[in-house]
Amino acid sequence: MNRERLGSRLGFILLSAGCAIGCGNVWKFPWMTGQNGGGGFVLIYVLCLLVLGLPVMVMEFALGRASQASPVRMYNKLEKPGHKWHLHGYLALLGNVCLMAFYTVVCGWMIHYFIRFLTGDLEGIGFINMISEPGINVIYLLITVVLGFLVLSFNLQGGLERVTKYIMVGLLALMVVLAVRSFTLGGAAEGLKFYLVPDFSKITGNTVVAAMNQAFFTLSLGIGSMAIFGSYIGKERSLMGESVNVILLDTFVAITAGLIIFPACFTYNMEVGAGPGLLFDTMATVFLNMGGGRFWGALFFLFMVFAAMSTVLAVFENILACVRELTGWSRPKGSIICGIVIFALALTTALGFSTWAGFVPFAEGSSWLDFWDFIVSFNLLPIGSIVIALFCCNKFGWGWDKFMEEANAGQGMKVKNWMKPIFQIAIPVIVLFLYIYGLITFAW
Repeated sequence: MNRERLGSRLGFILLSAGCAIGCGNVWKFPWMTGQNGGGGFVLIYVLCLLVLGLPVMVMEFALGRASQASPVRMYNKLEKPGHKWHLHGYLALLGNVCLMAFYTVVCGWMIHYFIRFLTGDLEGIGFINMISEPGINVIYLLITVVLGFLVLSFNLQGGLERVTKYIMVGLLALMVVLAVRSFTLGGAAEGLKFYLVPDFSKITGNTVVAAMNQAFFTLSLGIGSMAIFGSYIGKERSLMGESVNVILLDTFVAITAGLIIFPACFTYNMEVGAGPGLLFDTMATVFLNMGGGRFWGALFFLFMVFAAMSTVLAVFENILACVRELTGWSRPKGSIICGIVIFALALTTALGFSTWAGFVPFAEGSSWLDFWDFIVSFNLLPIGSIVIALFCCNKFGWGWDKFMEEANAGQGMKVKNWMKPIFQIAIPVIVLFLYIYGLITFAW
């Protein structure tokens, strides 16, 4: 099977950013910020992106480009004979599938809200009302899965790259418009203070764990989501510079999402710590009390659909690439079968607040969504990042010299030798410590 290629460097950056930018930025980041005290969480989150996220992204891109393979095959091509690093490739595929078991449902929620605002059907709109309706959840999940794999059934440049370029440009333009609109609200100053000025008394160990998990979640690191796009590009540009570009775009969207939401929350006295319903209940209430609210609401949730679908498309591509390398299936055949499997698994989340609400995996009030998120965010992302760092930076893996040669091929920012202790020691130690601390303090 010939390796497909992206048509341009811009296509690669926007596609990789599209995988990183999504519900993690605009759904999860604001409610995590609200629940973890505002500005302090934002500060730790940015530090985690720089110290942990950037090096792991460079390593994932390098593994993909050097191997020219999907996560299930990349270790086989780079590991020493008899080694078992390739087992992580199967964990990476599992991570992508588990991520889509709840992410596709959240994307469906975005589409539902967009359509409600677009049509003006706002009677009884609300997060609890929506998640407790089995029909709504299943129908919009089906729309998300069919739309995603329909795009991927075409070739890479004609399908995924072309669609993602338009989605990303539209998303960034909408973000700026909505942020400017929020700055004009009465509570903007108070909202921005909560969001951007750290209150160090609210920073705890759990704040740091949450910030690390959010950094890995928003960048889709540790499960090979970035490695697959590294395998689609040439060696014209070094990978440190490309990683910086992707993270800057990702962080811009996350920070801007907060600039949209928190001024609005403080203007209309909405609860900033509302959790997963923050976007839906808070923003819907804000728009209903705002002049031209139906228009701004439709714009906002259109942007949310763009953000969510960009990640759905990118992760679907990762799953599809893995499955095709394992089976030799064509794109159309692989798309149909993967779509059916993802839809079936995601039904757990879609019906987890209604028909299957009896499943309570952790503390009272937890659901299938929390179960899948726990597997991905609390376990597979940090564990995967540790494995990648150990493999890339040690002689018993791929090795630092080979990694650096691959990462530095082409023009742009380079990985330096003085960075080796950060990549080789600091990342595994810090992530492992925070991972164990997070499990001990998790709300079981």
